[in-house]
Amino acid sequence: MRKNIVAGNWKMNKNLQEGVELATALNEALKNKTVHCDIVIGTPFIHLASVVNSIDTNKIGVAAQNCADKESGAYTGEVSAAMIASTGAKYVILGHSERRAYYHDTPEILKEKVKLALANSLTPIFCIGEVLEEREANKHFDVVKSQIEESLFDLSAEDFSKIVLAYEPVWAIGTGKTATADQAQEIHAFIRKTLAEKYGQDVADNTSILYGGSCNAGNAKELFSNPDVDGGLIGGASLGVDKFMPIIEAF
Repeated sequence: MRKNIVAGNWKMNKNLQEGVELATALNEALKNKTVHCDIVIGTPFIHLASVVNSIDTNKIGVAAQNCADKESGAYTGEVSAAMIASTGAKYVILGHSERRAYYHDTPEILKEKVKLALANSLTPIFCIGEVLEEREANKHFDVVKSQIEESLFDLSAEDFSKIVLAYEPVWAIGTGKTATADQAQEIHAFIRKTLAEKYGQDVADNTSILYGGSCNAGNAKELFSNPDVDGGLIGGASLGVDKFMPIIEAF
C-alpha cells in the first residue's frame, strides 16, 4: 500500500539554530501522538546533520532540498547525494519549480540527480507542475506528463517504485491560490494513469503522489480526502509547528 506523507519544504529559511529549534519543537509535539502519515522535513544543507541528531528519525524523516548531478569532484559549492546520505537524511527534493526556473535544472540534469539519489539510498520527492499560462492554455496534462517521462521513465519499475511524486501547480506556490480539491484529484488521477500505462497498475497504485501549492490547515483535509492525493509538500506552513501540525492531523 502506498504511504500518506506530509513533507515540509523549509526552502531558504531559518538559520542553523532556528532550524534545530523548529525540528525539536515538532519532535516534541509528536510525542505520544498517533499520526496516520509519514512526516518529512526538508531543511537547508547545513542543517541536515544537526537536525537528524536532534530528533527521533523513526517519527520524522529528513530531506535535502536538492543534490548535485555529479558523483564527486571539482564542483565548488555543490553537495552530492552521498554527502546528503552521510548525514542520516533519507530523502531529497528534486525538480522543484524554483530549481527549474532559477537554477536551470533541465530534464537531463534531473535524470542524473534522480539516479545518484537512488544509488545512495535516498528517496527522491520529485516535483512536477505547470505555470499559469500552461494551465490557462489547457496544457497542464501535457506538461506534467512530459516532466515525468523526460526525467523518470528511463528507470526500471523497481527503481521507479522508490520515487515519491509531488504535483505542484506553479501558479499556486506561495501565491495563496490553491487548486480546488477537484482540480487536484483530476490531475493526480491523470498522473497515476500515466504511470500505469508505463509501469503497470501495481506500481501506479503504490506510488505516493503529494499535492503542493498553498496547502494549509484550512484546506488540507479536503485536499487529502481525494482518492489520488496522498499528502502534501508544504512550504510556508511548515515553518511553524502551530501551522504544520494541523496539516499532519488532517489525515
